[in-house]
Amino acid sequence: MVNLASTYRNQGRWKEAEELQVQVMEMRKRVLGGEHPDTLTSMANLALTYGNQGRWKEAEELEVQVMETSLKVLGEEHPDTLISIGNLASTFSNQGRWKEAEKLQLHVQVMETRKRVLREEHPDTLSSMGGLASTYRIQGRWKEAKELEVQVMETSLRVLGEEHPGTLSSMGNLASTFSNQGRWKEAEKLFLQVMEARKRMLGEEHPDTLGSIANLASTYRNQGRWKEAEGLHVQVMETSLRVLREEHPDTLSSMGGLASTYWNQGRWKEAEELDVHVMETSLKVLGGEHPGTLSSMGNLASTFSNQGRWKEAEKLFLQVMETSLRVLGEEHPDTLSSIANLASTYGNQGRWKKAEELHVQVMETRKRVLREEHPDTLSSMGGLASTYRNQGRWEEAKELEVQVMEARKRVLGEDHPSTLNSIANLAFTLKCQGRNEKAILLMQKCFQLQNQLLGSQHPDTETSFKALNKWQIEGMEIGL
Repeated sequence: MVNLASTYRNQGRWKEAEELQVQVMEMRKRVLGGEHPDTLTSMANLALTYGNQGRWKEAEELEVQVMETSLKVLGEEHPDTLISIGNLASTFSNQGRWKEAEKLQLHVQVMETRKRVLREEHPDTLSSMGGLASTYRIQGRWKEAKELEVQVMETSLRVLGEEHPGTLSSMGNLASTFSNQGRWKEAEKLFLQVMEARKRMLGEEHPDTLGSIANLASTYRNQGRWKEAEGLHVQVMETSLRVLREEHPDTLSSMGGLASTYWNQGRWKEAEELDVHVMETSLKVLGGEHPGTLSSMGNLASTFSNQGRWKEAEKLFLQVMETSLRVLGEEHPDTLSSIANLASTYGNQGRWKKAEELHVQVMETRKRVLREEHPDTLSSMGGLASTYRNQGRWEEAKELEVQVMEARKRVLGEDHPSTLNSIANLAFTLKCQGRNEKAILLMQKCFQLQNQLLGSQHPDTETSFKALNKWQIEGMEIGL
């Protein structure tokens, strides 16, 4: 029964897994008692299944029970106790509850205890270091994440070998951090290594192999290499359809990845067709309140938005926001993203005051919950600046854009795509103010860096080139 439940869970058949896991847990409580290690394991497994379904509160309730009982019965240094603390930390993280003590202390506590009890090179110690790094990454603290991930990867290579699943996971985690930093060539190199090793070790159709192919596809997409990304996304989707099944979460994720690639190429109808399918299947399989379903609704809304179908986009974004507020709470990162998306939709319709109100709300909450220099906070400041610019409030826009640009240079580096976008935004505002010479100089700098780092065919590079070309022609006409 336990093995069958595990099989269902690995297949994404969470309702069937849950049903069996509840039976196992109740039976073990009755026969072995509530404090037996096997009972605690079954409770932990059920909590993980709740987590897979986005039912964080139920997962948390069980994990607190498991952790407290483990501390009492097994002691704080027992490996099972440490696992239970790590699981609870992950659940806090998934709820966006980043108030330092709650989540980070748990990860740090687990890591330090494992270093002391096991040793620094033990796989469980490496796992807890990876958990802390993941927490840093979610918070946009990429330098700290990278430092830990390099340590985990190098230790894993030395202790476990280059083809061990744990080593490959650590390489993938570091690649994700590089990707977040806009260091896509380094990310690509690592994702390629992971993909090739998994193909060799696990075969081309294993879910982990497919996941690494999808990661590489996303890296291509971030570099504007749409055709290469599309080819890989199609491969992952077709294999997932054949090996897993149409309703498996990984299959739906692969469809979403392909839809994003269509979206990036302006192929709205193809993107919409896939987005609708993913959303409808997610609603049926996962339910209307699952984070995956909400994400698919947001993707479809974005596709509507890019087609100028503002009312349809608004309706979906509103639905996502209201559900997120109810299920995740008003300070959860996904909730804040949904509010920001709705604000942008209002802006696209020229409803500046409503857009401004929401952008201010998101910005202030992110400053409080994340921190002032978190990438998401800077993004919301940029959204507010754009709203000011569209209202002709150029001095207010400029003030925010300078803040965003300087912070991104400091946090992300001068070469990060987001930093370059903020330089371009400031150039547009200066142009609106009639400060043509300064705007052209700034856009020239932006274009040169984008051309060098992203390539001439990347949409950001093309946008900057068109603006720069237009401004220079205008300058010649007025004798600038």
